[in-house]
Amino acid sequence: MTHSSPLRLAAFALLLSLAGALLPASARAATTAEAEHFVQVNIDRGLGILSNKSLTQDQRRQEFRNFLIGLSDIRRTALFTLGAGRRAASPAEVNDFVDAFRNYALAIYEARLSAFSGQNLKVTGGVQRAPGDFIVETTLVQPGGDSKPIQVDFRLVPSGDGFKVIDVGVVGVWLAIEERDQFTSFLDQHQDSVPVLTHHLEELTQRLLSSPQSAHASRMAR
Repeated sequence: MTHSSPLRLAAFALLLSLAGALLPASARAATTAEAEHFVQVNIDRGLGILSNKSLTQDQRRQEFRNFLIGLSDIRRTALFTLGAGRRAASPAEVNDFVDAFRNYALAIYEARLSAFSGQNLKVTGGVQRAPGDFIVETTLVQPGGDSKPIQVDFRLVPSGDGFKVIDVGVVGVWLAIEERDQFTSFLDQHQDSVPVLTHHLEELTQRLLSSPQSAHASRMAR
């Protein structure tokens, strides 16, 4: 298993921050325009916290961490990435994995927070792939336009009176699907042991927290 690129890690953290957030919209009459509005509003909220210069680094980290925890459905995302591996695990093992995944996801965010330097995401369009299945397209722009904008796509489904983001695509790679594929490969090499995967996530989390830069640069042993 490897760490994703900084861009993918940042997008994955953003996915978690959006995953459980809701805005008013009828599930039966959801429109592409509503999906686009949902994504832009929540992007602006998250980036607003990251760019708030009145906060200290610790305050910014805590405020955005609270934003992630309060608005995300991390358990749902964790279970999706675990995939078929869930079938061979006991309920207690699944819960331990979800806890490890939550800590891992938050550690990814904390490792990337110091690298934020004014990047922006702007909605550029959207499409309804099927009833209740939306893709909202955005572009990631670096400060000053020093590099080519990068396409970031959000996949949404109506949920209750609003939407939930269920995946993020960065230059065509869907992140939750990629994470699930990595976990599946790891389990294939470790007798489908979810506790071993959980322990591996715990090790990755500790490495991220103790040395974020080296954790991003190195390959993780399987």
